[in-house]
Amino acid sequence: MTARRSLRTDRRHFLRLAAGAAASASLSGRNLLRAQVAGDRPSRTTEVTVLNPRTRVPVGLIIDDSTCLVNLNRFAMPQFNEAFVGATETYHRPWRDWPVEIPDTFVRKFGEWCAGAGVKGKYSIVPYPACVGRLDRMLPGWTPRELKESLDIVRTVMMPNWDIHPEMVTHTRVIDLKTGHPFTELSPKFMENWEWTTGRSVDEIAAYLAYALRILKEVGLPCEGITTPGGFGNRALPQLAQATFQSVREVFGAEIPHYFRHAYSEGNQSVVPRVEYASGLDGPDPRCVVSIIGCTGDWTGGWDCINPGGADKFISEDGQHGRMVDVIARGEPALMLAHWTGVWFNGYEVGFNIFKQVVKRLHARYDHLLWMKLSEVSRYWAARELTQIERNGTAVQFRAPFACPDFTVRLGVSAGQPPRLRLNSEFTELKEVASALKLTSNSWFREGESAIVCFTLPKGTSQLLV
Repeated sequence: MTARRSLRTDRRHFLRLAAGAAASASLSGRNLLRAQVAGDRPSRTTEVTVLNPRTRVPVGLIIDDSTCLVNLNRFAMPQFNEAFVGATETYHRPWRDWPVEIPDTFVRKFGEWCAGAGVKGKYSIVPYPACVGRLDRMLPGWTPRELKESLDIVRTVMMPNWDIHPEMVTHTRVIDLKTGHPFTELSPKFMENWEWTTGRSVDEIAAYLAYALRILKEVGLPCEGITTPGGFGNRALPQLAQATFQSVREVFGAEIPHYFRHAYSEGNQSVVPRVEYASGLDGPDPRCVVSIIGCTGDWTGGWDCINPGGADKFISEDGQHGRMVDVIARGEPALMLAHWTGVWFNGYEVGFNIFKQVVKRLHARYDHLLWMKLSEVSRYWAARELTQIERNGTAVQFRAPFACPDFTVRLGVSAGQPPRLRLNSEFTELKEVASALKLTSNSWFREGESAIVCFTLPKGTSQLLV
């Protein structure tokens, strides 16, 4: 009863915000997704510019369709085909020939290689993969010990560098929350990838998300965000954003919930994260939800293990062309997309080999990339957009609703006066470095009459004395 009351309270709060913030959203100048609401924005001096963290370009990998042990799309393919009654050849694949399992030896191999290369991102864990079994109960076909060991590998090998997201409950059929079983109707209306969210309320979607999140909580996998499978939420974007905030805050108490719903693989449309439904910035309970935008197609192995696009679509061998090159040149977070089933590619590791080549080319071409988890990107963009910044002479005051590491700003400084950070009555001396690329937290670089300062932004009020 307490959980339901909390969800309703958040629902009323967001409705008031949406009604009051529509004008703000239309005047914000941002390329907001249709029907989304930016919410509140603080006042900010034009004398201070917030830059990317440590002046670098965030990059990451978003992995979908992953879970423990189950080769998800071996079991999803016939369900997709049945939902459309064989009307499309997309799902006419030789799924019976595909292995039932993606082995943990590959999870460890992949995770350890990525850790060595500095790669970070998001790794889905589908809680009830394709209705095969629930991770908090049992997976028929695997022993309880095998399931436990698989979850342990996710915790120890993946979680240090990857956010964990549920990708709804099953990634196939919609679950009846009253029974825990799939709805009997097998059609696009009751498949998570298609029509179920259309016309649903915030509370209905939030309850569904919370169901998935609680399974992962039960097995010790904390989450700060969610991933939508296929078209889930595509015609219910305001409801999805608000439901993400409600459910992730309710189940895990995450300060800045985020969700991955969209990816733009071409064109000039911005892929900067959208900080939505911001409110309460001056109070004890600041709120927002962040929409993470991917910037590529899945050109590794594909979800269905056919026609991989190849490394050149991400970045050419000479490092001069490709989608990642275009986005990095704009200074926007360049978050690649892959599907776990294609990364493994039925044991041939086609997607993994493509991705290794992409990382090699990125590191050869650039020296200013910063690999980040989606939660880290979300926190930085929430602080970037929602921190009030005012300048009064030699003092720059920050009022931050959220703390943020590596917060980086450019501002004018007095000749010969090194910046200092002040929090209450405590002062922190900042280390001067020789170039912007040498910036770490609590350091600064002189750039003509300006300084670029990188520091750990605390929640609440702080000052830079320049």
